[in-house]
Amino acid sequence: MTIQSSDSPDALMSVYLRQLKYLRDMLKKRTSSHELAEDALQETWLRLSKIETHAYEVRDHRAFIMRVANNIAIDLLRKERRHHQACLSDEEILQAVADSAPTPETYAIDRDHLRQLVYALLQLPPKPRTALLLARCDLLTHHEIARRLDVSESMVARYLAQALRHCRDHFRTIS
Repeated sequence: MTIQSSDSPDALMSVYLRQLKYLRDMLKKRTSSHELAEDALQETWLRLSKIETHAYEVRDHRAFIMRVANNIAIDLLRKERRHHQACLSDEEILQAVADSAPTPETYAIDRDHLRQLVYALLQLPPKPRTALLLARCDLLTHHEIARRLDVSESMVARYLAQALRHCRDHFRTIS
């Protein structure tokens, strides 16, 4: 594209200035945003001012300017969409900073359950209680529990079954 020799170096800028109001209205419709339209206008001005007039053939200055402005508006809209997708919404921010501490009601219920569990465990004979605590709290294997209690692994399994049954039955009676 080369500019025809009859074109003056300022021809594009002159057409830009004459079409400014129309261009602004077109960009506002295209972007649905006054700010983006103004940004596109400014970027269009900058791009047009950098064009070397001998490097392009521009037959219709108005159409050329509209195409440049439209392409810039499309780029700005895409950038705006990417920005909005990367940003968190107000709801997401509130969820992120929401207090994860239990409510007073949950705290009271959990404390009551814990008290009931302690009561149920205290009702168990010592070896089944110890076997359950070693398995659930200390995460020991049946073999390790058997060694500590000086019983067989099958006896550990019976102790655990007895303790779990007792706790289950205890919670069923209080519910």
